[in-house]
Amino acid sequence: MTTATIFPPHGRLISKLTAIGPYLREKKSQPQRFFFDCLASCVNAEKDPEQREFWGWWLVMTATDTGYEYEYDFGRYNAAGEWVNGRLPAKHHDAVFKTLIDFYPKLTQFIVDECELTLVPAATLTQTSLAELSDK
Repeated sequence: MTTATIFPPHGRLISKLTAIGPYLREKKSQPQRFFFDCLASCVNAEKDPEQREFWGWWLVMTATDTGYEYEYDFGRYNAAGEWVNGRLPAKHHDAVFKTLIDFYPKLTQFIVDECELTLVPAATLTQTSLAELSDK
């Protein structure tokens, strides 16, 4: 006999995921799908704030039968407020990776340790798993 996975209420998830850091985009999230991103490194600091672009990452966490799976990628957050997939320039690489590597254990601690749910890479993930990336 199998038992059903119990997920915390959506409001509690939003509250806890928001507390992890400035990463959750609540307006881009849904009850079974959460969107996180980080504007880690400014591309053009000399421009007016509303015209600045950033290098960073985004991560989508989607509910499964036992917890969540995730996909993430890197790119540029443009002046229109949209992510454009792209290779990170070498001078921005470390800043962007550091924020992602700092975020992952916080997310894992909440999802896996506190909620007792799984957090695994999606089968469609094209990047290195975050567990492997964190071990480097």
